[in-house]
Amino acid sequence: MEQAISYVLVTPYTVAKSRTGGVLARLLSQVDLELVGAQMIAPDEELVRLYAAALREENRPGGAALLADYVERNLAPSGGQRHRTLLLLFRGEKACEKLAAICGHIYPEHLDVDTVAGETIRDTYADLIRAADDPERVIFFEPAVLTPRTQVWADKDLALFARFLKGQENIVRKVYPPDAAPVEQTLVIIKPDNWQYASSKPGTIIDMFSRTGLRIVGIKVHRFSLAEALEFYGPVEGALKEKLAPVFGKKARELLEKEFTIRLSDGLEKILSDSFGRAYAEDQFAQIIEFMSGFRPDTCPPDEAGSPGSVKCMILIYEGEDAVKKIREVLGPTDPLKAPGGTIRREFGSNVMVNTAHASDSPESMEREKKIVKIDKNPLEDIINAYLSLRR
Repeated sequence: MEQAISYVLVTPYTVAKSRTGGVLARLLSQVDLELVGAQMIAPDEELVRLYAAALREENRPGGAALLADYVERNLAPSGGQRHRTLLLLFRGEKACEKLAAICGHIYPEHLDVDTVAGETIRDTYADLIRAADDPERVIFFEPAVLTPRTQVWADKDLALFARFLKGQENIVRKVYPPDAAPVEQTLVIIKPDNWQYASSKPGTIIDMFSRTGLRIVGIKVHRFSLAEALEFYGPVEGALKEKLAPVFGKKARELLEKEFTIRLSDGLEKILSDSFGRAYAEDQFAQIIEFMSGFRPDTCPPDEAGSPGSVKCMILIYEGEDAVKKIREVLGPTDPLKAPGGTIRREFGSNVMVNTAHASDSPESMEREKKIVKIDKNPLEDIINAYLSLRR
């Protein structure tokens, strides 16, 4: 069966209401498709005009005119500001059919509230309210997500998005008034342990971060290369050696003394720390690198060190007042066993390495980390163009 790519567009209203995590949790856990790309975009007037026109021209079922009108009113810039809209790409067999099923229908007729079950994303997050005295007049309409129902429509829309994405920044900029509170950004990584199988965890983690009231202004799916992982976690290597080498040098001494019923000197313990203890710390560091990239530093061929790794993560940029502090409070300390209840690491972490997510510990660290993961670059446009070239 052919592997196709389709998309889900999470509307500005849904993004602004911090429902992004809930939508993503449904998509990741209820369809057997791979999330291959994500980008927070800010549509301009031209993209909105062309996208709305495409909806009308195709005369798509499921309220095409209603959707086109919505796109023109709600995705276009207003008040001199573009609005955040999340574009998600999924790949797999029957991608359009499966995404349309989990996103749900738009019902043009009036439905009694007791008939809605909350089974689909639109059942839960969308609204279509008509006037009681005039069923043709829509009082309020919010579709929550937009997705095509056939691959022909998906390919046309993807080509439109690819043209728009050319030259666009990956971080959505907002113009703040002069008297606004100081704005800070921080970087979050939803680590590879959350992507090993179909799971709602990544979406639930984003939903828990929404308690901070911060805005997601940048997002991308990323695969760390070995080189990136080594640079990113480089500062950890020295700390591990300093912390672990004496601990495991002492443990090695105690085991040897017990096994051979011999008393060893403090000097020999230091030798054990400098040899076995350091080797243990180096192995722990190698495990961290392998966990984040899929490569061990001592086994990866040098010519593959710069290639994307075999494991996936998601990188997000949050923005707002005291962003670093707020995110780290919700995340919890490095050791999940020491994390307070209600924090992300307590909820989902396993140990100090497999602790579900990373967050910058300072604005300075965030700037360093952004450069390493190249947050200003998003492969979404390249993914779309590569896919469409195979369809021609």
